[in-house]
Amino acid sequence: MAGKALILVENLSVPFDRRVWQESTTLRDAGWEVHVICPRGTRRDSEPYVELDGVRIHRYPLRAATGGPLGYLREYGSALWHTFRLARRIGPVDVVHACNPPDLLFLVARMLKRRGARFVFDQHDLVPELYLSRFDRGEDFLYRMVCRLERLTYRAADVVIVTNESYREVAITRGGKRPEDVFVVRSAPVIERFHEVPAEESIKRGKPYLLCYLGVMGPQDGVDYALRALARLRDELGRTDWHAVFVGAGDAFDDSVALSRRLGLSDSVEFTGRIPDKDLLRHLSTADVCLAPDPLNPLNDVSTMNKIMEYMAMARPVVSFDLREARVSAGEAAVYAPANDESQFAKLVARLLDDPDERRRMGVVGQARVRGPLSWERSAAALLAAYETACS
Repeated sequence: MAGKALILVENLSVPFDRRVWQESTTLRDAGWEVHVICPRGTRRDSEPYVELDGVRIHRYPLRAATGGPLGYLREYGSALWHTFRLARRIGPVDVVHACNPPDLLFLVARMLKRRGARFVFDQHDLVPELYLSRFDRGEDFLYRMVCRLERLTYRAADVVIVTNESYREVAITRGGKRPEDVFVVRSAPVIERFHEVPAEESIKRGKPYLLCYLGVMGPQDGVDYALRALARLRDELGRTDWHAVFVGAGDAFDDSVALSRRLGLSDSVEFTGRIPDKDLLRHLSTADVCLAPDPLNPLNDVSTMNKIMEYMAMARPVVSFDLREARVSAGEAAVYAPANDESQFAKLVARLLDDPDERRRMGVVGQARVRGPLSWERSAAALLAAYETACS
């Protein structure tokens, strides 16, 4: 069934987007000629064109959105124009594989479908829920617009790929797709990338324990909840025997740093920004407890959090709010505070700090899940089955 596949992604550069890179290399190994169109990175992935490990990556310049929804409309309009331009240059393909957000890439897919391509929609996010969770504007005109774009994307797709069963249910019920045309391809960490290295006590800045957050820092990602929980850990529980490191970046990064200062956490909390893999492994290998503070909202409750999967790959215990898909991913590898309850979140952190045996047990459970039922090998089989269905 192998042929020529074109993957479209706007949210991140490739191979920095680990899910898209895993899909690309899986298809390459199955004999597909794989092209990817994506934005250029800033500090990495900056070449306009590169062939990397047999995958041909075409990148375009893109200025990230600032401000509210209008900033995203400008960003998406620019990305769509560049994607059309590069897709014409690449020429006819057998499969066009579009990853959201935004739910606008179906316009490029429709052009390629007229030339004989099949359309695989890879739904990374539920954009209507993302809009409600990020902007707090309610079901206004723009919300209704993103709902319509989602419907048009579903309608154009021959096959839909989703990251979990909650998204699959949405594709079938809200999207009207046949169950046999919707495939769960979970995001899973690359085990070879996430491996333990010797812990480094210097990272703890002289404290007995290290807490670690890894991930994007957007308005819906809960870094503010984590910081307020850490302030409660100090003020309500009297715990100052920890140092916390927040690894990652995003459009809430500056606000998060400012909040940590207002809470008097500057001496206890460190923000690294994005760091190389070798430094990431040093931090996670040293961490005693990892934080997944994503609050309950329409998006987070049904989304699989990559940070949780990566914590488990590193055999680290997790403290999370009680979200439906967080429980599906982590199971007994995490403890769960009532949704958005910062005091209970702090108490669970303290409980794990005082129980090294439980931390070790949770780490073993999580690592076994990532290497077994949640492994990329299983998702790779589902991806190839989706392509086979699209082309049959």
